[in-house]
Amino acid sequence: MYKVLLIDDDKKLAPLLTEYCERYGIAISAAELPSTGLQMLRNGDYDGAILDVMLPEMDGFELCRTIRQFSEIPIIMLTARGEVTDRVVGLELGADDYLPKPFDPRELVARLNSIIKRKTPSPALTQLLEFDQLCIDTNQRQVSVNDKNLELTTMEYQLLLLLANNPGKDFSRDDILNQLKGIDTELFSRSVDILVSRLRTKLKPAKPIKTVYGSGYAFVAAPKGP
Repeated sequence: MYKVLLIDDDKKLAPLLTEYCERYGIAISAAELPSTGLQMLRNGDYDGAILDVMLPEMDGFELCRTIRQFSEIPIIMLTARGEVTDRVVGLELGADDYLPKPFDPRELVARLNSIIKRKTPSPALTQLLEFDQLCIDTNQRQVSVNDKNLELTTMEYQLLLLLANNPGKDFSRDDILNQLKGIDTELFSRSVDILVSRLRTKLKPAKPIKTVYGSGYAFVAAPKGP
């Protein structure tokens, strides 16, 4: 059973989600205050987190930024308005997905399962991908550049893995979104640009991702020689 932490000051939401998600193998723990939620995340072993944007003490964006200082746990942001600006900010801060309020619990469960499952690759696909400066260990879900291990979010890792498994192939923004989301949902191409920008920054000085103007992105790193 997956363990997920909900940080939301809506007292009615947690009991409803706890009961619903339990049917699908997801155990929900809840915190109404960010300070409490942060302590629970530091002390507990959670598979994912759900953060509301509108919170006391600090908003969900600041909370997401704080979590990313010590954890790469998959994060879903809950946005009351569902505006594109909120989604972009959340993704820039390291969130893996977003869901506008009000939402269908079935969609939340689908998204939780999707982002958590991405964290552990299928054993049949595990391998070591080695390129100049860059190494991807899919067994350990570890990426390194010049032998220095990197901390990537789930979405960043999956984006890199998607491109690295298809070297030289041009992926449009819609192709990437469809591959990473795995479910039909409201998509926008700006989120891909944000993910690529974050990933490129973390991969420096390696430059394995090329912009294909008018199309999207391609993986161009040369395989490591013998």
